[in-house]
Amino acid sequence: QVQLVESGGGSVHVGGSPRLSCAASGWTSSDYYGGWFRQAPGKKREGVALIFSDDRTAYDRTAYVSAVKGRFTISYDSAKNTLYLQMNSLNPEDTAMYYCAADPFVGSWEPLSWDYWGQGTQVTVSS
Repeated sequence: QVQLVESGGGSVHVGGSPRLSCAASGWTSSDYYGGWFRQAPGKKREGVALIFSDDRTAYDRTAYVSAVKGRFTISYDSAKNTLYLQMNSLNPEDTAMYYCAADPFVGSWEPLSWDYWGQGTQVTVSS
């Protein structure tokens, strides 16, 4: 049974740089698709960043939505089975509940395609 536990959210000021973590327990696959999604009140859940990691290549493949490209960095520590999202230069539009997702077979911008989800962590950006 895979469980994802998130941490690292909270209230930050504009320009802040928090890091979100998502620790996976029960993960057995050498392939790892990871994603960070966010959902603001009254809006649909949207993808923020994706990553694919395996033990056959020297680097992980990543993708970002245009709104966060250059400001957010997704990474995965396979030794710890932990997904990270380093968030820089935050602005009020980044305020949302952030969710991590993981899947051993596929990763996409479509939330319904993911097998496992974290419980969510709130990030609130204030001026």
